[in-house]
Order: sequence, then C-alpha cells, then structure tokens
Amino acid sequence: MKKIIVASHNPVKLDATLQGFSRMFPDETFTVAGVSAASGVSDQPANDAETYEGAFNRANNAKKAMPDADFWVGIESGIETRSTEMETYSWVVILGKDQTGKSKTNAFFLPPPVAALVAEGKELGEADDIVFGKTNSKQANGAPGLLTHNAITRTGYYTEAVIFALIPFKNPGLYKIS
Repeated sequence: MKKIIVASHNPVKLDATLQGFSRMFPDETFTVAGVSAASGVSDQPANDAETYEGAFNRANNAKKAMPDADFWVGIESGIETRSTEMETYSWVVILGKDQTGKSKTNAFFLPPPVAALVAEGKELGEADDIVFGKTNSKQANGAPGLLTHNAITRTGYYTEAVIFALIPFKNPGLYKIS
C-alpha cells in the first residue's frame, strides 16, 4: 500500500487525489492523508506563476512534514485578470521519491459579481459563498459545481488534473531526470 500526503485537509482535494491515483494505477492500493502545508504565496494567488509556486511549495512542505510517504500532492487555485474578466484555474504538483508531475486544470471565467468580490480582496471560496448564499462551498463543489449546476464537480475538476500530473509516474521512461 502506497501512502499519499495531500497538502490540505479539504475533503474534495483528498478525494480527488485518491480517485486520480486509483484511476491511473488500478492495480495498486493507496492511503491518503492530509497535512497543513504553507503555500508561501498570497491567500488568493493572482497569476499563473504564483499559483504554480503555491502548489509546488505546498507539495514540498508536505514532504518535509511527512517524509515517510510515497507521494506528496499540492493543489493551489488561482485567478488571473484578462482584460475586464477574471479566470480561475488550479495547479497540481505531485512529488515522488524520484519524479515530479505537474498539471493544470481547465480554466473558466468567473461571473462579474464573483469577480468583483475577488477584486475587492476576497478569496474565491468566500466570494462564491456570498454570491450563491452558501457556507464553505470550497469544501464542497466550489465554483466548478456552483457554476455548472454540478455537471462538473469540484472533485472531478481536480481529479483530471491529478491524473495528468501522474503521467510522468505512469511513463517513467519518457520522463527520466538527467
């Protein structure tokens, strides 16, 4: 059984990580645990580079906190302003003992009322809660579920990115570190 440490206690991120690993490696068994791990970036990353750095830092800090695992996963959501609109996406970084995998979710644009609250300094999850009258939606279906009426769940949104981040682990001969 392989041990995965996710740099979060968010049940959505834990479930997405387990689903991604289980789908990529169906003949293996995994345990998943969460740990608090600092991102080293702002609470609401405001561009692609900062969002990636947050995911990488979370995975690396999880590895430092729990070095006896097999994999460490950092998932960081960010926003970016494009002209007069705001998009959101997440980065996933997976560290193994000898390999690193990285992936990014699909991006989508936020509705103006949510974007306005984020521009005022609120985190996306808090802005979603205000606009949609929810509580702690980021530990449920978050913006992907709220805006698609659950056609895409937040778990599914992250699961696909976890799968893509696992490509180097599934194809190690193609991703040798030199």
